[in-house]
Amino acid sequence: MSASRLNWREMLTAAAPPLAAFMAFLALWEAVVRLRGIPPYMLPAPSIILQKLIEDRELLFSSLLVTLSITLRALALATVCGALLALAMAQSKWLARTLTPYAIMLQVTPIVAIAPLLLVYLSPPRAVLVCAFLVAFFPILSNTALGLASVDHALLDLFDLYHASAWRRLIYLRAPAALPQFLAGLRIAGGLALIGAVVAELAAGAAGQGTGLAFRIVEAGFRLDIPRMFAALALLSLTGVAIYGALSMLTYYSLRRWHESARERGA
Repeated sequence: MSASRLNWREMLTAAAPPLAAFMAFLALWEAVVRLRGIPPYMLPAPSIILQKLIEDRELLFSSLLVTLSITLRALALATVCGALLALAMAQSKWLARTLTPYAIMLQVTPIVAIAPLLLVYLSPPRAVLVCAFLVAFFPILSNTALGLASVDHALLDLFDLYHASAWRRLIYLRAPAALPQFLAGLRIAGGLALIGAVVAELAAGAAGQGTGLAFRIVEAGFRLDIPRMFAALALLSLTGVAIYGALSMLTYYSLRRWHESARERGA
């Protein structure tokens, strides 16, 4: 049996318990709603949510594409900017000491407070993109910088012994050492980019503009269409899980041949 087939079988085996628990939760939810006669405007059953998801699929999935597009663009921008800035900070301690406080300020400032301010100066689509970028930027910057600084000193001495240039140090030593930390930050940033996009869409939706899933949730709340609200929330949750799963697969296939974290997990 090939290694790829074995890996897929192991991944399916690992996914079975969470899926079984989720299905049991949905069955319990359905039973409680039906037995107690809870009306859909208070707590819709999973079957009603699925029905609403099918009925409003064109509206909800078009909004999902808007939110997902913003999330992926923000994640790509945060990845490039965070990695490049981390590389620059690793080469210059003065630059690291200068920029680190400002990066921390951006991270600790609530995005809920930043979004309305950005809407004053930017168009709603750009404001949403910037909010998602700001949330996803810091984990990539901090994790990549930590990885670049966590190089084995014995290997550094070996490169000094052979008079390796700064470029060779970066390509053959620092970048491989930082890759696991970078990928860990990327997995965190993927979920945070989605959160930032949703929060910014809520702020933009309050002004009557926006077509993302967050706007559909607010719209459903105003109309007391609770099943549609749950359907949009389910799509957001599944999108977050899909993003994390895709980035976890990227991490595994990037590290499986040489790093202990991927080799020990085997999935």
